Amino acid sequence: MEVAEDEQLVRCPVCLRELPGAHINSHLDSCLQGGEDEVEPGPSTTCKRQRFTAAPSGSQVEGELELEEAGPATISSFFHKGRGGGQSPGATSRKSWAGREEAAAVKPEDGGSAGSGPAPRRSLAQKLEEKPLAERLRPSALGDYVGQERVLGAQTLLRSLLESHEIPSLILWGPPGCGKTTLAHIIANSSRKNGTWFVTLSATSARTTDIRDVISQAQNEKKLFKRKTILFIDEIHRFNKSQQDTFLPHVERGTLTLIGATTENPSFQVNAALLSRCRVIVLEKLSVEAIEAILMRAVRSLGVQILGQGDQHSSSATGSSSESSELPVYIEEKALKTLPYLCDGDARTGLNGLQLAVQARLAMGKTTSLNIPKGGSTDGILITEEDVKEGLQQSHILYDRAGEEQCNCISALHHSLRGSDENASLYWLGRMLEGGEDPLYVARRLVRFASEDIGLADPLALTQAVAAYQGCHFIGMPECEVILAQCVVYFARAPKSIEVYRAYNKVKEHLRMHTGPLPPVPLHLRNAPTTLMENLGYGKGCKYNPTYKEPVEQDYLPEELKGTDFFKE
Repeated sequence: MEVAEDEQLVRCPVCLRELPGAHINSHLDSCLQGGEDEVEPGPSTTCKRQRFTAAPSGSQVEGELELEEAGPATISSFFHKGRGGGQSPGATSRKSWAGREEAAAVKPEDGGSAGSGPAPRRSLAQKLEEKPLAERLRPSALGDYVGQERVLGAQTLLRSLLESHEIPSLILWGPPGCGKTTLAHIIANSSRKNGTWFVTLSATSARTTDIRDVISQAQNEKKLFKRKTILFIDEIHRFNKSQQDTFLPHVERGTLTLIGATTENPSFQVNAALLSRCRVIVLEKLSVEAIEAILMRAVRSLGVQILGQGDQHSSSATGSSSESSELPVYIEEKALKTLPYLCDGDARTGLNGLQLAVQARLAMGKTTSLNIPKGGSTDGILITEEDVKEGLQQSHILYDRAGEEQCNCISALHHSLRGSDENASLYWLGRMLEGGEDPLYVARRLVRFASEDIGLADPLALTQAVAAYQGCHFIGMPECEVILAQCVVYFARAPKSIEVYRAYNKVKEHLRMHTGPLPPVPLHLRNAPTTLMENLGYGKGCKYNPTYKEPVEQDYLPEELKGTDFFKE
């Protein structure tokens, strides 16, 4: 646009372009309404503006200062008071856009220098150093999600809702490494493409003020731009009651859609009022087949070749991602088959174990002569089954001493003992002890079991339980594990009787259901330590049983309960 020298220029307050005064009004209309093409851009300015989606201080809200073409949604930057560090929207936009252009000019996609041709391929060691393998392989599309077929399989309700971009408020409950956060990331990618604002907070670091800031911005997004907001809270069980209550009215009114992820039972850790407004999605531990598929994807992405799969051993287009001077890396097929069985349904544990094994072998630099089918003999770095086992050190056992898993395992132990299954009893005992359970907790439960479930069928069971508790107290773990194992096997093989337990429950029920004052103790059963009490009739007529050779006829229950039998079925 050519401007006459004598015509006064006016600066646009939005994009900071200098235009002739006669054109400024039409330019403002087009600039605010997204009509950039109506006015030709100048040589040194660009009609781009910022959309401020930065997180409140101290939070982990996804999104930084993002620049996008002018459109209705970009007006939101003018409503964020105090978030621009004192700069005008235009100034911030110009500074951020300049930085974005400069970064794009000097930072090619794969780390090479600008204008220097294709960037060199990174070595395998460089790929592993950039970020954890579990984060590197996190899928971004629902079609790449592995596992959880019962919840996300074809024709399931949740999958249909996600594919139609109708996201309800959800609580994702499952063990670590089962795909909760990955599912949230897939929803985030899908929602952004659909124009929804997606925010991520972690309950381990976010504060109540952070939550209120996000809710405030969500209200603006809905009021001004009719745009939905999805808020993802990782580890939502870490929020206390007051923090969870903050979401209630806004989830109720639809101001935001809440997605929470938790490893704890939401029945205990999430407020009932909030739980009633969300749908709980139970994610299970991943199957061995699912983890194996994830590990195969990881191996292919790293360019590691699998030893023992025929044609896949020969060099191919994907091949090793290492430079030509580096040796190829191979992994035994048996190692990939073994690893899923060691990580207890936790994909993150499996990927971390694989990454550690590969990094350790690369650091050692030890080569192995290999006979590759259809490729002859060659030298390479081989990752064996022993390497992946060493990477995990031991089988990964999921157990939470303070959570639901403790209740589940102790319940399984009790049921196995009642069923006289000594093998199952030892297994559940091992699950608890190897998972880090306090042996004294198990011993206390066995003391209770001795009287509740064995009772008078084997009176020595209580002696065994008390002795086991004292033994655990004396020597501790790991030496006391065999003491508990002995006690558990004894209880599993012992005869069972709940006669005493059931009779006492009947006594408690009778006392709870009794109306009016409780009947007094009969006078002949009362002790008379003083003359006054003796004169009042205390102990009068009481028959002292040891002085009689024959059974004594005497009532011991109150008059109202005469003839009551608590042991009768």
